[in-house]
Amino acid sequence: MFVCRSLTVGIVLLVGCQPPAYRRALSEIPRARTVQLDEDPFVEVATLERRALIEAVLARNPDIEAARAAWRGALHRVPQQSAIDDPMVSYSFAPLSIASSDARFGQRIEIEQKLPISGRRGLAADVALAEADAAREDVEGVRLRLAAMASTLFDDYYVAVRALEVDAHHKTLLEQMRKSAEAQYTAGRAAQQDPLQAEVELAMVERDRLMHETDRKVAIAQLNGLLHREPAATLPAPPQQLPAPSDAPLDERALIDLALRQRPELRGQDARIKKGVAAQRLASRESWPEVSVMGAYDSMWDMPEHRWMLGLSVEVPLARGRRTGARDEAAAETDEARFMRERIADEIRVEVKTAIERVNEARAVLALYEQRMLPAARAQADAARAGFISNKNEFQAVVAAQRSLRHVSLELERGRAELSRRLAELDRAVGRIPGGAK
Repeated sequence: MFVCRSLTVGIVLLVGCQPPAYRRALSEIPRARTVQLDEDPFVEVATLERRALIEAVLARNPDIEAARAAWRGALHRVPQQSAIDDPMVSYSFAPLSIASSDARFGQRIEIEQKLPISGRRGLAADVALAEADAAREDVEGVRLRLAAMASTLFDDYYVAVRALEVDAHHKTLLEQMRKSAEAQYTAGRAAQQDPLQAEVELAMVERDRLMHETDRKVAIAQLNGLLHREPAATLPAPPQQLPAPSDAPLDERALIDLALRQRPELRGQDARIKKGVAAQRLASRESWPEVSVMGAYDSMWDMPEHRWMLGLSVEVPLARGRRTGARDEAAAETDEARFMRERIADEIRVEVKTAIERVNEARAVLALYEQRMLPAARAQADAARAGFISNKNEFQAVVAAQRSLRHVSLELERGRAELSRRLAELDRAVGRIPGGAK
């Protein structure tokens, strides 16, 4: 009985053991949070800021919780792999001894347990833990993707609202110009087509306003989708102007090095390589025999000292082909993960280089609009209006100049948003959350 009791206690202790890395990783997963559609993350907020929006998306989007659940599930496979097999308990009896009056009741009780001395379970746990590490990097990849989407939609929202303001401003100017053209026509100093030309231009502005209003509503719906809210839920207005980004030169080498350290795709491949190495070791360890211990009580022995029995069984690993195939398969998967990592690293270098060039282009285009095109368009519009009032040019020149000013004003706002998009793409390529969010 002492032997059986000691064996049972040992089994309980072994089953309850969990790798420290598993417990540490499990403690890193934030607790799942259920978000209601009618919750408003921007209560009493007048202006929507990029960082607050991205942080709200990262806190509310169900894609992140789904990825974390997958990570949690992968982690919970670790103790399953590290635990020893359940003990086998068997019971048998001699049925004819039940009715016999001159013989004792014949029965046999046996308990058998495999001992974890081959190290397979620890290596299997290493494989599962590496898979969980890859799942953790998938979470970071989802966070980066959602943050980049939120930043881009923020810029779309900003452009749509600014475009509506530009439309409203130029509509007011065109209405004033139409009245001026009507007055000039009444006084005999303008053609009849001038007020009609102003009306046509007003209709075109109204058409653009309808399109920009649709853009605004679509951007709000898409942002609310990322925020896990109803599509028609209200959002605070975007800022009047996007913050001026730094114009400091971008260090290509430093950014590429940073990306190669931070991108979750590379860390995920590192975890898959680690998994492959552990799988190779596990496949090699399959050739080690498994050992089982057995304790039994058999009442059918006449001599009491023969009724208690202890035994040992050893697995004979003769199936070498299966084990060799498993080892070669694991080696091939490891090589695949290594080559995939090299390919991903090459893609990341290209992404960072491309993002840097796009940022430089967006900076130059924005400077061109701010420093040359907008001042020139304003001067052209002012000169055309003054010339029309002094009867030095036709009304068509005023309309064309005003249309050009409206176009340049819209393109300026798009240029500001485009620079923000390109900077967000650079952050994504480097492995940073855009907008300084965490």
